[in-house]
Amino acid sequence: MMRSWQRIYGLIGLVISVVKWLVLPIALLLLAQWPLREVIQGFSREANDLGQLLFALYVAVALTCASRKDAHLATDVLAHRYSSRVRDALVRGGLVLTLVPWTLYVLLTSAPIVWRSIIAHEAFPETYNPGYFVVKFAVWILAGLLLLQALVRIFDSAPLDRGK
Repeated sequence: MMRSWQRIYGLIGLVISVVKWLVLPIALLLLAQWPLREVIQGFSREANDLGQLLFALYVAVALTCASRKDAHLATDVLAHRYSSRVRDALVRGGLVLTLVPWTLYVLLTSAPIVWRSIIAHEAFPETYNPGYFVVKFAVWILAGLLLLQALVRIFDSAPLDRGK
């Protein structure tokens, strides 16, 4: 039977494996903007808005992926000399002291803005195209996934496969 933290870890992995494919439509929308604007003379703003929306979702999940694979910026000048047990304790302590409070702060302080945006189905400011609320909701996705990943790393003592 899988432990609950491992289930959460697996769920985060599933989200990452689905969202990573957004890079293809993002690239396509970026490439399409010039021909849409110059040749077709239409729909470039819509392509831009959709690209922004998808990019916000992609980045929200990509930061969690980087954290999960220990690929984010980290200081290792002295830590590489420490034992793996000490490094693991430093990582867990750092998560408790920095990432967990930061994610909770972001979730709580952004709640009124994000919630109002979702309820109103906020549109993009320049074009009035629908979907801008998804960009704001990506803030919650970012903070929520980072919080869950940090909690898994803090509380699950079982070795986790960092490559997936």
